[in-house]
Amino acid sequence: MKALRAALGGCLAAVLALLAILAVIIGLILKLALLPLSIPFGGTGGGNALGPSASALADIPPAYLGLYQNAAATCPGLPWTVLAAIGKVESDHGRDRDLVSSAGALGPMQFMPATWTQYGAGGNVWNPADAIPAAARYLCANGARDGKNLRGAIFAYNHANWYVDKVLDQAAAYAAPAPNNPVGAPVSAAQVAIAFARAQIGTPYVWGGDGPAEGGFDCSGLTKAAYAAAGITIPRVAQDQYAAGPKLPYNAPLQPGDLVFYGTARNIHHVGLYIGDGLMIDAPFTGALVRTERFRWPGDDYYGATRPASRR
Repeated sequence: MKALRAALGGCLAAVLALLAILAVIIGLILKLALLPLSIPFGGTGGGNALGPSASALADIPPAYLGLYQNAAATCPGLPWTVLAAIGKVESDHGRDRDLVSSAGALGPMQFMPATWTQYGAGGNVWNPADAIPAAARYLCANGARDGKNLRGAIFAYNHANWYVDKVLDQAAAYAAPAPNNPVGAPVSAAQVAIAFARAQIGTPYVWGGDGPAEGGFDCSGLTKAAYAAAGITIPRVAQDQYAAGPKLPYNAPLQPGDLVFYGTARNIHHVGLYIGDGLMIDAPFTGALVRTERFRWPGDDYYGATRPASRR
C-alpha cells in the first residue's frame, strides 16, 4: 500500500507540475495576443520607429513633421503618423484658409474651446507648436497611451467611425517604407533627407526661400528643410552649415545624404545634397528649378563636404 501511495503521489505531483507549466504558456500566449497592433502606423514607444514615407515628406511641411514626431514621443504607444493624419484631416496641416469650423473648433488641430482649456496647457490654439502637443495629450488621455485603445482615442477626437477609418488609412500611407527599403528595416536620417529633397524636384528657386509656402527654396533652405524632415537641425545659410559639420577630409568618399559645398573658406556660396553615383539634388540659382545634377564639373569651386546624418 505504501508503494502504491508513493506511486500515486508521484504521478499527482507530475500532473500538477505539468499543469503549472501549461498555465504559464497559456498566460504568455494571452499576453502576446493582447499586445497593441500599432506597428503598421509607425511603431510603438512613441510611434517614431519608422521614418516618413515619400508621400508624407511631400505632403507634410517640415516644421509640422518635426512637431508631430516630437509630440508623439511624449505618449508611448501613440504613432506619430496618427497625429499627423489627424492634422491632415482636420486642416491639411494648417493650410486650410478657414481654421474655424461650423461647430466652433479652432486652429490647425481643430480644438473646441472647452477641450482646449483642458489640454492646451496655456498655449495658443492657433500655433501648431502648441496645438499639436495638445492633441497628443488629448489622444493619450483617451486611450492612445501604450496603444491600449488607439481607435477609441481617435473616436474621442471626432465621434464618427468614418473619421477613425479615414485617419487610420492616412496614417498607414504616411508610415509606408521609403522606396527600395525593406519592410520593417530602419530608415536612416540620410534616406529621409534624400526622400524629402526628391519630392521638391521641380520647385522654383527663390532666394531666401524655405519652402513652397514662400514660392520655393534657395540652396541652403532646401538642405535645411531636408534634414529638418529627418529630425536633424542644421543652420540656415550655407556658410554656417559647412561650419556646423561634421566635416569630411577633402576628396573623402561620399555617402548619400552628405552635403557638398562650393566656394572658399570665407565665402561658401552654394550647397547641395549628395545622393550617390556622383549626383546631388540642389536649388541652383534664380530662374532654375530644384533638380538633380552632377556634383562635380570642369572649373567648379567645390570646397568640401559634411555628414549631418552622423549627428543623429
